[in-house]
Amino acid sequence: MSKSPKRCWNVEKPLHISYHDKEWGVPLHDDQKLFEFLVLDGFQAGLSWWLILERREAFRAAFDDFVPAKIAKYVAKDIERLMKASGVVENRAKILATITNAQQFIRIQKEFGSFDVFIWQFVKGKTIQNAFTDLSYLPAQTEESQVISKELKKRGFKFVGPTICYAFMQAAGLVNDHLIWCFRYTQLQG
Repeated sequence: MSKSPKRCWNVEKPLHISYHDKEWGVPLHDDQKLFEFLVLDGFQAGLSWWLILERREAFRAAFDDFVPAKIAKYVAKDIERLMKASGVVENRAKILATITNAQQFIRIQKEFGSFDVFIWQFVKGKTIQNAFTDLSYLPAQTEESQVISKELKKRGFKFVGPTICYAFMQAAGLVNDHLIWCFRYTQLQG
């Protein structure tokens, strides 16, 4: 009988385990996935991440697989469709922010060649390696997330406060916040 690896999160649901083991903290360089995480972290504001994660497939279906070029062209009927979409958080401000953010995301892609190039410059192209021993030590925001938030807001993004930006940084692997005794910590140090 094989022993279960030590995880920094006390999770039991297969979806949560899979997200911890395969996605959270993995350096991400795919623009569409980066946009997906930015949208989902924005929708998380005031809610539980687990709620958003469990509804991710509904979000993907409703938001055209998070393709920024499609979302940037959404009009009033799309907003009403999303307000009624099963599994999507019914929040007009967050839906409108997603459309605005898609438009700004495309502008950044045109300016920098990719959103990936833009976002990774804030950590000098390398994952910040933290060394926390307990989840209670993880910050809600950092100097870097404050800088990212300020820059995104300056460029017209919505729902990108420093706490949301830090959650995004964790999800997209700009920081490695797995606890040092978690089996993923060492794996993600390279």
